[in-house]
This record gives sequence, C-alpha cells and structure tokens, in this order.
Amino acid sequence: MLSTFDKALINPRSRADLTGLPRFVLEFFYFGIKQARACLFAGLFFLAVFLVPRSGILGLPRYDVILVIALAIQFWMVLAKLETWDELKAISLFHLVGFGLEVFKTSSGIGSWGYPDFAYTKLFGVPLFSGFMYAAVGSYIIQAWRLFDLKIKHHPPYWMAVAVAILIYANFFAHHFIGDFRWYIAACALGLYARAMVVYRPLDQERRMPLLLAFLLIGFFLWLAENISTFFGIWRYPNQIGAWATVHIGKWSSWSLLVIMTFTIVASLKHIKASVHVPE
Repeated sequence: MLSTFDKALINPRSRADLTGLPRFVLEFFYFGIKQARACLFAGLFFLAVFLVPRSGILGLPRYDVILVIALAIQFWMVLAKLETWDELKAISLFHLVGFGLEVFKTSSGIGSWGYPDFAYTKLFGVPLFSGFMYAAVGSYIIQAWRLFDLKIKHHPPYWMAVAVAILIYANFFAHHFIGDFRWYIAACALGLYARAMVVYRPLDQERRMPLLLAFLLIGFFLWLAENISTFFGIWRYPNQIGAWATVHIGKWSSWSLLVIMTFTIVASLKHIKASVHVPE
C-alpha cells in the first residue's frame, strides 16, 4: 500500500494546465506530503521517543524500548523495499559515526551532554538507540532523493567534499583541545558549494534551490527536534539539569555542518552518483 502511495507521489499526472496561485498551492501541498513521507523513519522513531514513558514498558527501561522499536522500524523499511541493502549499509555508517561522537561527547572528561536514565543497552554510558538519531538524518536524505527525483548540479569534486566532511567530523572532537574551527570550515563549505543547486520535482515540473539553503533548512529542523528531545528528557545539556532551557541557537550551525557530512556519504552511493553532476 505504501509502495502504491509512493508511486503516486513520484509520478503524479501532468498538471500542465495549472498556473499561478493554484499551481503554487498544489505544488506546496505535494512538497509537504513528500517531505512528511521522507521523514517516515525519523517521524516513527521520534514518535517512539516521545511516547515511551520514562518508566519504560513491562519492566524494560525506556532507552531499551526505544532501541527495540527503532530496530523494528529499520528492518521493516528494508523488508518492505522502502530502503535497499546498500542504503542500509550507508545508514549503518551513520550509526557508527554518530555513536562514536556520542561516546566522546558524553565522556567524563568532556561532559557536553548526558543520558540520565538506566538502560541495559548502554555502552560507555551511551544508549545504543542514540545512533538512530544520526541514521534518521541519512534515511531522510535517501528517501527525499527518491521521492523528489533529486539531481545535483555543480557538485564539487568528490575528494574536496569528502575532505570537508572529514574536517567537520574531526572538529566535533578537536575543538575541545585546539579551538573551534567551525566557522573556518563553514567558510570552506560555503565556497565549495556556492554554485551547487538541487533540482527537485514537487509535482510535474522541476524546481531549483541552492544546496546550501537546503543544508541550513534541514539543520534548523534538526535543532527544533533537539529542543523537543531535551524537553522530554531524552538527553540533557549541563545547563538543562535543574530546569529545561532552549538549546543554544549556535547548535543550528553544528547540525547544518553535520547535514553536509551526511549528504556527502549519501551522495557517494553508487545509484545516487548517477544524478550528481560534477563539472570537469
């Protein structure tokens, strides 16, 4: 049933007769529906995060219940052919990258944030479900690529994109010791992706958007999701221990940079590379 729905979204009937405001309204409607559909994994995962009671279910701690649900959602999407095995490999890489970052950031010497509740599936003080928060970003980009029939124009050479992605990831660790070079790396990314455009199809006609704008928009919604997650106590920053406070707006830039890193991994998938144009 979901596959049939996807086909209807990807191949809607031509609306060549539509112009002006009616076209804008219908395209905006389809754009919203496709965005919501692309967030299928993220939506179901965070729904579980918000609905599972802090006391857990049937004696199983909350973090463990969330992990079980996340694994069930992931395997269902593969078995239902909503994601391929190759895409699952990329998503698994997001797990490893995200979990490594979580272990470092929550360590006693750093203490950027913490997971206060008990769980059987904690490793180095980090619940295993945390990797799914990063995998959700990758899953969204993969799903959006298919639903919007995305094409990337003027993508930078892959070796440059990979180099910037590595610098972004390294800075998440290194800034605790040698200073935060986030804005220098962001300036490099700005120059690297300045000409890059994402071509997408909300309905029956292609539209364009600067790729940098897409990175910023996704980063903003991740920042909003982080505020909601900390409000529900899934994890907490040191300044939120006594009472909840809004996550610092500076985290928006961190999430946007993380999106660039995630995008680089997705854009390296063999079947996606065919829709990425790298000028010679």
